[in-house]
Amino acid sequence: MSHNSFGHLFRVTTFGESHGPALGCIVDGCPPNIPLTADDIQVFLDKRRPGQSRFTTQRQEPDQVKILSGVFEDDRTGGPVTTGTPIMLMIENVDQRSKDYAEIRDKFRPGHADFTYQAKYGIRDYKGGGRSSARETAARVAAGAVARKIIPGVTIRGALVQMGPHKIDRTNWDWAEVDRNPFFTPDARAAKFFEDYLDGVRKSGSSIGAVIEVTASGVPAGWGAPLYGKLDQDLASAMMSINAVKGVEIGAGFESAALSGEENADEIRMRRGKPEFLSNNAGGILGGISTGQDVVVRFAIKPTSSILTSKRSISAQGEDVDVMTKGRHDPCVGIRAVPVGEAMMAIVLADHFLRHRGQVG
Repeated sequence: MSHNSFGHLFRVTTFGESHGPALGCIVDGCPPNIPLTADDIQVFLDKRRPGQSRFTTQRQEPDQVKILSGVFEDDRTGGPVTTGTPIMLMIENVDQRSKDYAEIRDKFRPGHADFTYQAKYGIRDYKGGGRSSARETAARVAAGAVARKIIPGVTIRGALVQMGPHKIDRTNWDWAEVDRNPFFTPDARAAKFFEDYLDGVRKSGSSIGAVIEVTASGVPAGWGAPLYGKLDQDLASAMMSINAVKGVEIGAGFESAALSGEENADEIRMRRGKPEFLSNNAGGILGGISTGQDVVVRFAIKPTSSILTSKRSISAQGEDVDVMTKGRHDPCVGIRAVPVGEAMMAIVLADHFLRHRGQVG
């Protein structure tokens, strides 16, 4: 299986399976002499860690990261710093229940990658989905923590802005609220509603989708490149690579199709000697290059396909079968996708920062 790497100058390769002994990543291209400890990475992994509320999978994984290479410490550094060599990060799996998947060994779960993996490779890991499992995203979050160290001054924050058909009230937006509820939503009223709503979904054995918004503040003008190196192009690719993502938009996104030219244009004025945009329909990117405004990306997460409701499918032997998935699953996988989206934003921005520096100095 190829295509396990992402990025150019800052490049991330992930490895491992959902029910294997461990997973992790190799980060290549990180500049030297950047302070880096396991604690710098752990804080972000803890946001993604499963089993922290009744609204996520009850799989109990501590997700403790180990740095196996790429850092060095002696009396002169004052602490571990990167060396410029590949950084290997490993996270052990400790709470697999492979027996939960015994009944679907020869059955394809509708909505999952079971059928396509079997069709492509002639073999699949039915224990938790192997590489197709969202468990793989823990490695991305670890890599994203390294990426954030490369772009100081840039603040990356994500939030859940829609669950099922229910959108938050943007007039209630409070970034501080994101860390005060289990949904990573910035609307306190919506968070209370989501509790009862998702409880109903969970108790019925079903699942629901979500929309996540990720914003990067402090990105200077000039990152990205025209045509085939666009910043928004790479962000779209990064977000689409996340498990269960079925749609990505930048700025106003699909809503821009309903706007007039006058409404869509982000007008500019000089304020205090600097250009100031009067709106941000472009999501902080024009012509593939950052404008200096907030970079804004949203992505849609489909409902978790592992549900207790019996669904029609086929077996590996070509028989018609009914499939009901047992085990521990997220009723709304979009909740834990928030730190994953933040990580992918960081990885793309770190890569484009290095590419920009390499091209223009």
